[in-house]
Parts: sequence; C-alpha cells; structure tokens
Amino acid sequence: MKKFLGSLLGVAVLVGGPVSAQAQFDDHTLHKEMVNHGVKQLQEKLRAEGYYSEDKLAYYGPQTEQAVKSFQKANGLVVDGVAGKSVLSALNAFDPGKLIDTAKKYRGTPYVWGGESPKGFDCSGYLNYIFKEATDVDLPRVVKDIYEHGDRVGELKPGDIVFFDLEGSGVSHAGLYSGNGNFMHASSTKGVTEAELDNPYWKKHYEGARRYR
Repeated sequence: MKKFLGSLLGVAVLVGGPVSAQAQFDDHTLHKEMVNHGVKQLQEKLRAEGYYSEDKLAYYGPQTEQAVKSFQKANGLVVDGVAGKSVLSALNAFDPGKLIDTAKKYRGTPYVWGGESPKGFDCSGYLNYIFKEATDVDLPRVVKDIYEHGDRVGELKPGDIVFFDLEGSGVSHAGLYSGNGNFMHASSTKGVTEAELDNPYWKKHYEGARRYR
C-alpha cells in the first residue's frame, strides 16, 4: 500500500509541477510551466529584444508568457503566449546584442563619403555593413530609403535605427541605437563613434526611428 501511495504521489508531482527537460532553445515548442535550458535561452533572447526583465531564468511562468505575447503582437504573429516555431524563428533571425557588438567593433573607422567597408564608412554604408555581418536583414543603401521602408518605432529598443535631419531638408543621417540613450554612427568628423541622443545637437535634429527585423 505504501509503495502504491508513493507511486501515486510521484505521478501527481509530474502532472502538477513544472515540466522539466533538457531542451534547447530551438528544439521544440516552449510553453507555460516548462523548466529547462531552452526556456532560459528564450528569456535571454526576449530580454535582448526588450520584452523580458525578470531575474528568474529557466522557468516559463506568467512573466515569460506575457513577454512572448508582447513579442508576438509586435511581430504580427498569433498571440497565444506559446513560443512555437514562428516565435523561435523570429527570435533567431535577429539578435540585437550581436548587432550592437558588431557595430562597436568598428569604432574608430574613418568616415569616407560613399564608403561601405572597414576601410571607411559613410553613415548608411556603415549600417548596411554591420547589418549584413550580424543579421539576415538587407537594408536599403541610402538613408532616405532606410527611413521610408522601416517599421515605425514607439519606444526605442537596442538595434533600432535612429534618424536625423541635419540640413533642414529631410532625413540625412542615421545611426544604430545601442541602448541607454546612446547610438553608434559614422560621424563625418569623428568616424565611427558612439554619441548620446540627449546631446543638444542630436536632440535638436532627431527625426525618429525605424525598426528592421
């Protein structure tokens, strides 16, 4: 009898408790109550995208479910809170952390009008180069087209592209938002460098942001 009750309790724990497995991020569907490394990877991806801010990792709880729903809504996916193939593919396709690391790698590269290689960049050539190296996203070549074809942005997130009107005739300069109020760009006077959006000069000429994923 004791053996039977012990077995029954074991089944109850398996049924009622979190589902644990040694799953990887892109192995299969991830959903509420799961506990595994795949969930941790999912949360890290969502954190990098600005959707998840909790400290508890590896458990697919209410906060993770809500983060997935927000990501689904923002990316035109079915909003059900389940990280299925469409969610995992979308998250794998764009890694803002990798993009920003790539952008910073070229800090100090000189400015060259029309430049689009590490020998020298102009602002849109720089953006094109780092997006090609770090993501699967192909940007238009010139600033105006990047601005016109990107998705409009409400709240800035790392990896967004910020735009400026420096000549009073429409957008003429752009950079990559790197987080914490900063952006990386190819400056005509300093080459590739990081600047603050709150700097009076940039704040005065700021025209908005676009998102490519």
